[in-house]
Amino acid sequence: MNTDIRYIFLDLGGTFRVIDKDPAYLAAARAKIAELCGVKTENPTQWFEDVIDKRYDVYREWALKYMCEAPEEVLWRRWLAYDCDPELIRRNASELCYQYRQTKGRRTVVEGGADTAKELCRRGYTLGIISDLVGRREVDECQDGLRPYFQTVQQSSVTYIRKPGPAIYYYAMEEVGAEPENCCYVGDNLNRDIIGAKAVDFGMTVTVQYQKDKPLKLTAENRPDAKVYRFPDLLDIFPKRGQVAVEKLIPPEDGQ
Repeated sequence: MNTDIRYIFLDLGGTFRVIDKDPAYLAAARAKIAELCGVKTENPTQWFEDVIDKRYDVYREWALKYMCEAPEEVLWRRWLAYDCDPELIRRNASELCYQYRQTKGRRTVVEGGADTAKELCRRGYTLGIISDLVGRREVDECQDGLRPYFQTVQQSSVTYIRKPGPAIYYYAMEEVGAEPENCCYVGDNLNRDIIGAKAVDFGMTVTVQYQKDKPLKLTAENRPDAKVYRFPDLLDIFPKRGQVAVEKLIPPEDGQ
């Protein structure tokens, strides 16, 4: 582990943002998808679960196999709504991706996330985002007004490359002029976030574990250098640049 960290890259879902699964919010998004696909149904939620969700499972297998995110139109015309009017799907592909994201819940920045990101910038760190998601509409809006604090945003919906594929990490480093040994990645998924960062020799990796009672299934390949239970705990790990190096690491333990 290298303690001369200058760049901190964050995952979004489950790390910097959390999901509120309000039933009415989910139902509205599912109904909107049926409308955008030109499907008339009295139960759009059931249609979504029976058709779109199942087709997305098939798509996800392909995406993970090839570490690739399909373009918006391809996702819907090839995988999710191939039996609908192709011209209608082409026109609505971007909105369909956005609404699909909403069917998973309302996303908000994790408690203390905004203040922590701002403080890390004040302490001299360069921040960036490396995240997987479908659709491009959220690329700028998904940081909830915090976009200026992130010097690079690499998302699979734009790069078409998913974690743990190394290329998406290289894109982020290239944009900010970073060397891997000076980079840290913070994420919640050991088998995507941590493995990918280690594949490109990041100097440090940190996992967030907001559910303390959920055991980590650690291996030699996915073992992070540290874990935090609250996003603001990152401030204990990263002091002001030029001051005392990393001190308050909580090392991950097997099964914890």
